[in-house]
Amino acid sequence: MPSPEVRVLPTPAAVAAAAAERVVAAAARTKETFTIALAGGSTPTALYRLLVSKPIDWTRVQVFFGDERCVPPGDPASNYRMACEALLDHVAIPAGNVHRIRGEDPPLVAAATYERELRATTARLDLVLLGMGDNGHTASIFPGLTAVRETERWVVAEEVAEVGMWRVTLTPVAFNAAAEVLFLVAGREKAAMLHRVLDGPRDPAALPAQAIVPLRGPANWLVDAAAAALLAQQ
Repeated sequence: MPSPEVRVLPTPAAVAAAAAERVVAAAARTKETFTIALAGGSTPTALYRLLVSKPIDWTRVQVFFGDERCVPPGDPASNYRMACEALLDHVAIPAGNVHRIRGEDPPLVAAATYERELRATTARLDLVLLGMGDNGHTASIFPGLTAVRETERWVVAEEVAEVGMWRVTLTPVAFNAAAEVLFLVAGREKAAMLHRVLDGPRDPAALPAQAIVPLRGPANWLVDAAAAALLAQQ
């Protein structure tokens, strides 16, 4: 399997700027519909704000989400709400091009519905944005749960005791089929885990970020200097 490609940048702002250029380039390479899965959490917010002013034809972009908390769309914890506030409410994207996970529905129903919608729209995603938690999770693929071992389904729902809620997440099956996978990681609190994920032995059940091994090329990691402090090669 190809080794991840890691680019270390000085600050979180530099990570966001580099990621924005990667998104613009990926969209430009796609002749017709461009499919992207957005990441949740705090790290990509700056990226989304930058994308508002970038030269992207949003009328041909189909937006999906890598995961969602099982809350209504207006809830402060909603990844959809964050993406709307930072990006989607500020660009000319048709409402039908935004495919949110219905976190207010029963989790298993929401997962099955989203898988059908994703499969009906695209055979594979053009670009996936991901983060990494300080416990090694990515999207809502958490250590010790079944999503990391999924081999057929594109979307699953699981109750995550660690955070006390249900989550709906795309699985490694969907992520690894994407044309491009881009991780964004920032902050010194991520340094020890990033070192384990990138430099340590493979144990995807304990370190779900290691389960993301794209079939079409290496995973790309944009990390700030603080997060990269313990990496073997910087």
